[in-house]
Amino acid sequence: MNTINEGEKAPQFEGKDQNGNTIRLSDFIGKKLVLYFYPKDDTPGCTKEACNLRDNYQALKDQGIEIIGVSADTESKHQKFIEKYDLPFPLIADTEKEIIQAFGVWGEKKFLGKTYDGIHRITFVMDEKGNVLKRFDKVKTADHAAQILEAINA
Repeated sequence: MNTINEGEKAPQFEGKDQNGNTIRLSDFIGKKLVLYFYPKDDTPGCTKEACNLRDNYQALKDQGIEIIGVSADTESKHQKFIEKYDLPFPLIADTEKEIIQAFGVWGEKKFLGKTYDGIHRITFVMDEKGNVLKRFDKVKTADHAAQILEAINA
């Protein structure tokens, strides 16, 4: 698993959002970017995380932060998730797991005694030049925006 750590340059990426629009890392040069990876749309932890970012979206925007979510769900699943929870930020449908692999967030997981491969809930905060300022491996789904704001303002 390729691991991207704090202080490293983020891998260039390109993916389609819920509307089929292409999103690239280069679109965010000059802005801070939160790229958060999550396992699956409309599941309890992923919904808590997305709604926490939604509820604190303006506070994050006020700090010059853009937000993008990434999972292996399809564009249509992302659209339904966004509509159901009124999410104000795009979600990339990385069905081929290219971005997921590039950031090293795919790997072995354990749940209810079972071991399987899946997406790890990891968030990367990038500076205006595309360097990783902060990597969150222990995301507090119900309070993730506070984690991000604390890291940005530290």
